[in-house]
Amino acid sequence: MTAEQGTGRGPDVRWALLTGGVKGVGKKYSQDRWAARATADGRAVVLTVADGHGSAAHFRSDLGARWAVEEFTACAEAFAHEAVRVGADAAGWPELRAEARLLPQAVGHRWHRRARFHDSNTPARGASPAQRAAAHRRTRGRGTPDLAAYGSTLLGAVLTEHTLMCWQLGDGDIVLVDDGGVPHTPLSSGPDMGDETDSLCEPEPWRKTRTHWQPITGGPPPAVLLSTDGLSKSFADHQGFLDFATGVRERAAEQGVAAVQGQLADWLARAAKYSGDDTTLVGAFGARYDTSDATGGHEPHE
Repeated sequence: MTAEQGTGRGPDVRWALLTGGVKGVGKKYSQDRWAARATADGRAVVLTVADGHGSAAHFRSDLGARWAVEEFTACAEAFAHEAVRVGADAAGWPELRAEARLLPQAVGHRWHRRARFHDSNTPARGASPAQRAAAHRRTRGRGTPDLAAYGSTLLGAVLTEHTLMCWQLGDGDIVLVDDGGVPHTPLSSGPDMGDETDSLCEPEPWRKTRTHWQPITGGPPPAVLLSTDGLSKSFADHQGFLDFATGVRERAAEQGVAAVQGQLADWLARAAKYSGDDTTLVGAFGARYDTSDATGGHEPHE
C-alpha cells in the first residue's frame, strides 16, 4: 500500500471548503442549490451547484435544482472513493476516466426518475393521475414526459490529490486557479448567447454534458471554484470575473479560507445587486501536509 492509498506516511492533501449563496434582488426565493463536502476519509472533495431556470415555464425548478445537487452528490461520492483508491496509479486512470464520462448519464437517469415520480403525483400541466395513466396506456409508455417545469443546470467537480474531474450542463462557471494565480475555465462554451441553456429537463441531458479530466502530477492541486451564472453576469466583462476568481484564491492563501468565508456573503450580495440573479459560489482549496509528523492533527509544511 502506498502513501497515496492511506498508510499515513508521506505527503497528503487536506481540503478547505468555501460555500455561499444569495437570493437575487426582488426574487421571492432562490432557485440555486449547492453542496460542498469532503469524502473518502477526507481525501477527496465533491462540489456541485445547480441553477433552476426560474421562469414561468419552469415553476418547479427549485425542486429540480435540489434533486440535481442530491443526485450528483450521491453519484460523485461513489466516484470519489474509486478515484482515491486508484490514486497515483496511472494504469488505472483510463478506466477512471471512462467512469467519469458515464457519470452524467447516471445522474440524468436518477434526476428524471425523481421528476417523473413527482409529476405523476402532482401533475405540472394539470392532467389528473387517471388521465396521465390513460395517456401512458395509449402510447404504451413510449411518450416522453414534459419535465420543463423542473428545469435546472448542473455543475460538479471531484478533486483528489492526483486527479480532478469536472462536469457541466448548461450555464455557470468552473474556474481553476493554479498555484501561480493563473485562472483556467476548462469547460467554457464561449459568450452567453441569451437566456436559453442546456437543462436536465431535456430527454437525454447527458449528451450535452461537458466533461474535463485533469491528472495532477506535480505541484499542489488548483483551487476549484464553481458558480452559477448570477456571479459572472455581475461583471462588465469575462476578465473581470476571472480577476475576481483569482482574487478569491489569493485571499484564501494570504488570509485563510475562514477569513474569505466571512466576507463571501457580502461579495455575493453585491454581485446579485448588479446581475439581479441568484448568485452562488462553492470552492475547494488544497494544502499539502506531512502526515508522518502529525500528532492529533495535520500541520502544513512551512
